[in-house]
Amino acid sequence: MATSPVDERGPHPGHYKASWETDSTSRGGRRRDRAAAYVRNTSYYARWVEYGTERVPAHHVLLWAAQIGGRNQ
Repeated sequence: MATSPVDERGPHPGHYKASWETDSTSRGGRRRDRAAAYVRNTSYYARWVEYGTERVPAHHVLLWAAQIGGRNQ
């Protein structure tokens, strides 16, 4: 995702940004009658980037992406 933060001085620069995966299905929803898409980050620290910690502020990458994707244009 383009909005993913990258810490150039960190131990794994760019790992979080490179760890995004997407998947989709035409059999989504409760009755399996609608399309669904899934977005996930496979890095072990993805939840800390999204929600933050007591030392690091939250970045809310998925929240911002969902808000942008949910806009009617």
